[in-house]
Amino acid sequence: MIRILLRELVAKKEIAEKRRIRLDEIAEATGISKTTLSKMQSVHDYNAKTENLNRLCAYFDCKIQDLLEYMPDS
Repeated sequence: MIRILLRELVAKKEIAEKRRIRLDEIAEATGISKTTLSKMQSVHDYNAKTENLNRLCAYFDCKIQDLLEYMPDS
């Protein structure tokens, strides 16, 4: 299973910028709907579009491996 590390990246950005970051802000900056961001953050097997992954990498200024984690099926 591939897990999207959106919560972790938001937390790191909040610490670095010393402020709260809401999904509304990320949605506005990336063009990804708040509903989609919420699903990416919550649903363990969410099938994200590569376009959205690209937008998130640009927003967080990170590499794809910072955004995704492979977890072997048990």
